[in-house]
Amino acid sequence: MSFTTPRPTGATTTPHVRTGGAPSVDEPLAAAKEDSEQGDLSSQTDAACRARRPCGGRRRGRKSRSNNQSVVSPGRSTGLLPTRGDEQYWLADTSVLPLVVGVSTRALFNCEDEHRVFAQDGEAAYCALQREREASPLCPGCAFELVKRLLALNSVGNPKLVDVVLLSRNKPDQALRIFKSCEAHGLAIVAGSFTGGRSVVPYARAWDVDLFLSNDDEDVRAALAVGVAAARLALTPSAPAPPTTVELHFALDGDAVTFNSESESIFRKSGLLAFERHEQVNARSPLAPGPFGGPLLRKLLALRSRTRGADGENRIRISMVTAREAPAHERALRTLRHWGALFDEIHFVGHRTKAPFLAAAGALIFFDDREAHVEAASRFVVAGHVPEVGGQPQCQLVRIRGADRVSAANAK
Repeated sequence: MSFTTPRPTGATTTPHVRTGGAPSVDEPLAAAKEDSEQGDLSSQTDAACRARRPCGGRRRGRKSRSNNQSVVSPGRSTGLLPTRGDEQYWLADTSVLPLVVGVSTRALFNCEDEHRVFAQDGEAAYCALQREREASPLCPGCAFELVKRLLALNSVGNPKLVDVVLLSRNKPDQALRIFKSCEAHGLAIVAGSFTGGRSVVPYARAWDVDLFLSNDDEDVRAALAVGVAAARLALTPSAPAPPTTVELHFALDGDAVTFNSESESIFRKSGLLAFERHEQVNARSPLAPGPFGGPLLRKLLALRSRTRGADGENRIRISMVTAREAPAHERALRTLRHWGALFDEIHFVGHRTKAPFLAAAGALIFFDDREAHVEAASRFVVAGHVPEVGGQPQCQLVRIRGADRVSAANAK
């Protein structure tokens, strides 16, 4: 997300009046209802703000007409989620592990030479080249270091904390070289799907993938459309920070990545003043989760909890780098508190470029919905573009057999 519109002086901007979803700032506030979780609110204005319903105005606990499952917002008193004063957060529930990462061949390894042959000379020449080089391991690609560090969290004799599967459009015949390359580099990747040119997205769901990393924009968009957190990776960083630590630092954008894009759409349609006014009025109405704010965030926080060292230091670090700034910061912070999602760092950078902050933090990978931010960041860190998909299902928490999972409203 990027808020770069200059603030006008002495001018008034009329906020965009929405026809559906969350109420606009110009609609009359409904009578405020008491919320037992936020009993410390001291003003009628705050209480009225709480009366607004997040997630498009849906009531908490409302039954889905399509599957009769109970849809709940993260952080409410449902037995699954934390109440005021809880020290154990549902997002740190380690029973949800392992984290399952699906990675394409071109994201894991540098296959640019082979891909160039495929594009210029056709499939037959490509297959012949792969057979010719079968004994030569592929070189590391942009996702290699992340995958290597994630797999290093597993220990022999204990249940897996992380599982990585290959999701490749290659023909099965090419799987020989790919698995040989994994073995040569010491990557414990032993499973995957090779679809012979067809989309890998149905298999991402079959493998129960939490995060899908690819260089193929079509597959990434298709995965996001069915509720799988996915990103198209940029090129390998040209000036990465030296790997002086085994820490895995995940950096996430706010709106349209961790949170849904509802508030950002107000900024795009009506400008900065309308956006800030909307966020102030709705400061105590939690934002709905975005594509990375559902099961993926839950598992990252669980992984951080499970891998914390005896000295209290985390091997997993989670930060947010967002274009929000005061006064819009409050809603983001209250949303994360409401979810029980405690980030290690948050940087409210406003109109400034995000790349220097990512470099200073030593982030290993960064996810953003704006290609400009991804391109700038890719010099220092592995950066993934999370495109906004038309008709993308809103990420909601749904109780399924005692667990919270993402419900894709329009997934078949």
